[in-house]
Amino acid sequence: MKPLCLLAVLPFTVSLPAHAQAGETARVPVVDVRVLMVAAIDSPSGSALGVLTNKDAENITRHFKASGPILIDVTTVKRYAQAGCSRLKVSFRQEGVQVPGQAPGQPHTVDFGINYCRDGQPPRSLS
Repeated sequence: MKPLCLLAVLPFTVSLPAHAQAGETARVPVVDVRVLMVAAIDSPSGSALGVLTNKDAENITRHFKASGPILIDVTTVKRYAQAGCSRLKVSFRQEGVQVPGQAPGQPHTVDFGINYCRDGQPPRSLS
């Protein structure tokens, strides 16, 4: 999967999608996780929620015979002094994933942290 190399984004949905949890903010359909990373940096709450809707997502879902979409949660861990730069936690989650050696149909999560700025570059300083 190449989550950081795609550039287009689909329009924001106004209604609550079927994959959103009750009481959860609507998820933005995206083909590039960077859209959510910038949204989290700009958000007063420091978070952004999305659902991956590109060909990679379709292929991953089919390969793992998953029962749900790939959900993405981006949260701000720390805001740096450099404007538009933050430490972010990016979490990919999918329900019903079938991985060899694990019970079938389990939820699967992949988390990572990244120092990221609105311009796509890392911050010049971590203070």
